[in-house]
Amino acid sequence: MELKQRIKSFAELGKSLNSFLKLVNQEELENYQGNFCNEFKELNSAINSSFHYNGWFTRENVLFSINSISASLNETILLKWISSYETVNYPWDKSPKKIGVVMAGNIPMVGFHDMLCVIISGNVFYGKLSSQDKLLLPALSNILLKINPDINKYIEFTSNPFKNLDAVIATGSDNSSRYFDYYFGKYPHIIRKNRNSIAVISGNETQEEMEDLGNDIFQYYGLGCRSVSKIMVPVGYDFDHFFKGVFKYKDLAHNNKYGNNYDYNKTVYLLGKVSLLENGFLIIKEDEGLSSPQACVFYEFYNDTNSLNEVILAQSDKIQCIVSNQETPQKLIDNHLKYIKFGKAQQPDLWDYADGVDTIDFLMKL
Repeated sequence: MELKQRIKSFAELGKSLNSFLKLVNQEELENYQGNFCNEFKELNSAINSSFHYNGWFTRENVLFSINSISASLNETILLKWISSYETVNYPWDKSPKKIGVVMAGNIPMVGFHDMLCVIISGNVFYGKLSSQDKLLLPALSNILLKINPDINKYIEFTSNPFKNLDAVIATGSDNSSRYFDYYFGKYPHIIRKNRNSIAVISGNETQEEMEDLGNDIFQYYGLGCRSVSKIMVPVGYDFDHFFKGVFKYKDLAHNNKYGNNYDYNKTVYLLGKVSLLENGFLIIKEDEGLSSPQACVFYEFYNDTNSLNEVILAQSDKIQCIVSNQETPQKLIDNHLKYIKFGKAQQPDLWDYADGVDTIDFLMKL
């Protein structure tokens, strides 16, 4: 299958997912009798059932993930992504390699981008699903197979140990990465570890920007590597502005799992006589660390741009993305870091690779 056929197939998938979302939003899926009738109903059933395997996979969050995937699978965007490699003489239609992909289960279909990269690059996706997210991606893949049945030979899901691989892509935690290194170290590999995202606040943000930051913090209940877990604020910053901006997410407290995490972490901090600020559903605590517990965001003061840049660069290998309304300082650009707008943390472009490792480049050089 030629590259242009693969691109066309994923572009059609994007259109189909958009149609699915419209049917769901208009409550017309039940009466739908179109070309993807069975596939759409299977995906809808997977959405409803996924909550039983992962209590964080609310219908709202799964639909948000599908919408993000659909938006990225625009033919213009796909061509822009692939055309960025025009200066590299990649063999796009080479003999396929078998790529084992170990997927995480922290947010819905977090392994989709790896599947896209493997297939677009002309390789075979051999995926091991997380037990917490084992329904959604196969259901979505069936829509792709309906669009182009020939892709069937490029996709396989397994629960068995990997064998006869050419390379491995594995996503997990710092702890699981040691396991991955042990078992997959003999293969060419990408092994991803813990990452967190931060926000750089100047103090001149609008109410709307603070609300968008709230989305960067709370989407997927803060469980993604692109979820903001720490804010950098100028000395003397008025946190009332921050709390007013994120107040629209107050209903999170009504989610039992989230509410329990909030109550637990607040209790632990209070018993430890830790200084904190909170608003009934979010705790903020001064801390130099990046990885805050759920329902909590760390903050750190900075005096000036230079000192801020030094703090960011010192932890750059642990940072997934940075949201801000400011221009990216040149010093960060020189180190391949950039600021993105508030509200965009959970909507990465196709070329925003996890851990900053270019998956396409890795796959094409095998």
